[in-house]
Amino acid sequence: MKVVLLAGGFGTRISEESQYKPKPMIDIGGMPILWHIMKGYGHYGCTDFIICAGYMQHVIKEWFADYYLHTSDITFDFTQDNKMIIHDRHAEPWRVTVVDTGLNTMTGGRIKRIQPYVGDEPFMLTYGDGVCDVDIGKLVAFHRSHGKLATLTSVRLEQQKGILDIGGDNAVHSFREKSISDGAPINAGFMVLEPQVFDYLEDDNTVFERAPLQRLAAEGQLMSYSHEGFWQCMDTKREKDMLEKLWSSGRAPWKVWE
Repeated sequence: MKVVLLAGGFGTRISEESQYKPKPMIDIGGMPILWHIMKGYGHYGCTDFIICAGYMQHVIKEWFADYYLHTSDITFDFTQDNKMIIHDRHAEPWRVTVVDTGLNTMTGGRIKRIQPYVGDEPFMLTYGDGVCDVDIGKLVAFHRSHGKLATLTSVRLEQQKGILDIGGDNAVHSFREKSISDGAPINAGFMVLEPQVFDYLEDDNTVFERAPLQRLAAEGQLMSYSHEGFWQCMDTKREKDMLEKLWSSGRAPWKVWE
């Protein structure tokens, strides 16, 4: 199952570093937070990634190109055919497609633009600035069990994110974006979506967290997978410093890989 990562928005300028790179490329422990998210998915065998890029999209492309080269043993042969020979590769066994989904495109529009790369099959979706220790295998199994079009991971944190009204059957009865936190579960990303969700997306101006998710909830097609473990986004310098401290101490809860 392909994993779509939203990494194209302007995001929050959380430090001087974010003036020169997209927020998903800001380092935690010397590696972009986007890499941390992908490592988590890779631990569960999900290694086919589609990155919805936009703001400074060239930085993302250049990082992956450099990462591949810097983790490989290479011969540059300029004597005959001017060819490059890869002898040994130490990078993760990932397939990474970086798509320029536009500078000002909204989240739903970015997802709509990568439809040709996903095809007619279920896919996973999350944001490029939040780490979590959710069990991806159990999340996918839950999605397949209920037969609805969309599943999102919900957490209970004091945040101003998408607020969910969840029933006893785990169905999301309503969705409202970025209300003042009232103790209700919030949308943590880490979604599983059926390809029919593309039909809920109109154009570049579509905000996925508004009409599409609200409509899916109203139609009974949006389910919640409750996660009681660790989840943290990186919207502020304080949150970045907290994640950095957890990583440097060896106690990063999202590090589920060896």
